[in-house]
Formats: sequence, structure tokens, C-alpha cells
Amino acid sequence: MGMAIDRRFFFDHIRAAPFGGMLKQPQVDGMSAILDRWERTMAAQDERWLAYVLATVYHETARTMQPVRETLADSDERAVAILEEAFAKGRLSWVKTPYWRPDEDGKSWLGRGFVQLTHRRNYAAMSDITGIDLVAAPERAMETETALSILFEGMRRGSFTGHKLADYFNASTEDWAGARKIVNGMDRAEQIGGYGRLFHAALRGDRGRG
Repeated sequence: MGMAIDRRFFFDHIRAAPFGGMLKQPQVDGMSAILDRWERTMAAQDERWLAYVLATVYHETARTMQPVRETLADSDERAVAILEEAFAKGRLSWVKTPYWRPDEDGKSWLGRGFVQLTHRRNYAAMSDITGIDLVAAPERAMETETALSILFEGMRRGSFTGHKLADYFNASTEDWAGARKIVNGMDRAEQIGGYGRLFHAALRGDRGRG
């Protein structure tokens, strides 16, 4: 804990896995922003937290490591259209109320960010936590610095589901699969946990050898 991250080792290591031998500049930029925020605000915390944060972003952003809209659309309008089509075809059976439909102010509460923040109430809750008025401007969840605040505070405090990083990584616990409950139940928990282990090995650098 608290040691500087060997970024050369980190990027060399993750380029092979989980990124399959190649990193694009936006991926490097996104991870660099995550590492910067960690070193600036959370460096004294458990390094496994950072590894699992990176694994979550890897999964939630479809490997782009950049804030994304739900459906990966390049505009809110396109995302809404894709969600409407999927809903009409019965592919979103778990959705009771189509939260992406623009409200009376024309705002859509579709998923945005490094993790998919949805529903007005969750934007409001994150506004209180981060001090950023996401109700007035939900599109700000697509800004890197704002998305970082949502990501780290949400996973650290347990704001998304009531489960937090310290529940799964502490002095007596290391639960890479169970940590998925921080964001989304047990959806692809083992897979994302595997990503977490890869990121952790990369973060440990020379300390992980031998």
C-alpha cells in the first residue's frame, strides 16, 4: 500500500492480458487517469481495490477504458433509440419503467460513465456524494473527471448496491468474484474477478515476482 505504481511494468503486463497484445491510446489515457486519481486520493488504500476498479471499468466500458453511454452509442439520442427498440422486442424484460425516456425537462437518465449510472434518483444521490450537480447536467457523467469521482466514490462507499470494496478486500478477505456485488449482483462475477487478478499482478510490479 502507498507505493508508487511502476507504470511501465503495469502497461507492459496488461497489454498481454487482458488486452490481447495491443493497447490503443484512449485505453492508455483512460487507465492513466484512473491511476492518477488513485495516487492522488487513495494511494494508502488496499491495492486490490484499484485492481478491482480497473477490472470493473474494463468490463463496463467494453474494454475502451473511457466513459461510455449505455449501448455504447455516440449520442444520447442514439442510445435512447437502441434501448427503445430492445425494450419493444422484449429484450429488456427486467425493466419495469423505461428510465431512458426523456423526462418533462428533456433529460434522459440512461447509463453513463465508467460504470453505468442510471435513474434520476441515482444521479441525485451521486450529486450529493461528489458535489457535482448531475441532476442539472446528467451528461457530465461522461466527463472523465466526473466519471472518476462517481466510480471511486461509488465503489468505496457502497453507493451503487450497498456493497463496498472494503467488504471484499481487507486484512482477512480476498473475494474477487463476490466483489461483483459492488456494482451488479453476480453478473459475470468470475470473469470480472479474473480480470481483477490480472490487473493486480500488473500493479504489484516487481513485488509480484519470485
